[in-house]
Amino acid sequence: MEESHDKTDRKRSMFDLSGKVALITGGATGLGKAFGEVLAEFGADIAIGDIDDATARQTAAQIEKMGRRSLVVKADVTRPDEVQRMVDETVAGLGAIDILINNAGVTAKGMRIHEMPIEVFDRVIDIDLKGVFICTRAVLPVMLKQGKGNIINIASSYALRPFFNVCELKPNASYVTAKTGLIGLTKETAVEYARDGIRANAVIPGWFTGTKLTVATEGPEYAAFMKQYDETVLRLTPMGRKGDPSELKGLMVYLASDASGFVTGQSFVVDGGITI
Repeated sequence: MEESHDKTDRKRSMFDLSGKVALITGGATGLGKAFGEVLAEFGADIAIGDIDDATARQTAAQIEKMGRRSLVVKADVTRPDEVQRMVDETVAGLGAIDILINNAGVTAKGMRIHEMPIEVFDRVIDIDLKGVFICTRAVLPVMLKQGKGNIINIASSYALRPFFNVCELKPNASYVTAKTGLIGLTKETAVEYARDGIRANAVIPGWFTGTKLTVATEGPEYAAFMKQYDETVLRLTPMGRKGDPSELKGLMVYLASDASGFVTGQSFVVDGGITI
């Protein structure tokens, strides 16, 4: 019986995040919130970087009820000064940054390239791709000093399957470009810093419930489009449903922990089969 307990403890230790600090951008709601909760469950302390300060504090309070330390820093990932402050306050408040989850992101209303205003394209690229570069660039000196680190970037199934040529879905060049570029940035980060003890991987989610991307916020016309979008995605997804944020938790713990210690530069697709 004692030997059985020892084996169980060894299995759990593979995923143990005790003493680790995770910084999550866009960590107040949606997938970011789910990531913070599960990493805290496995022992990590959580820093939340988000422009929604009030909601981030509510999420931090929930994490603290789990017995973990939590810190909130209001930060816009497109502003290098705010990102640097986020990194500095995380290190000062929690002592390290072992895990960076680049989760903050937006999308834009679907339209063809010749119809898309340059400022719309720029906004998505600035947040979803350049913002990841800015955050990664700011955190890397911390990880280099520590001699270890783990970066997890949240991409999208749009990076693998742009949807313009599948039925009635509208194209979105800004989002596709940002998320495709993010996979390249992940690989480059992995190659450049592998011998410094720093890993980088990407998660490629499909259509999930509970994210801001699923909320219709632009009036009746956009709500009607989102209803059509929902129906089309469900039809195209072999599993015939959306994902639940809880279905990303196991992968997040695996990538954040020593269980994936020899894994870097990889992209993990969790999409119910839509990109097959």
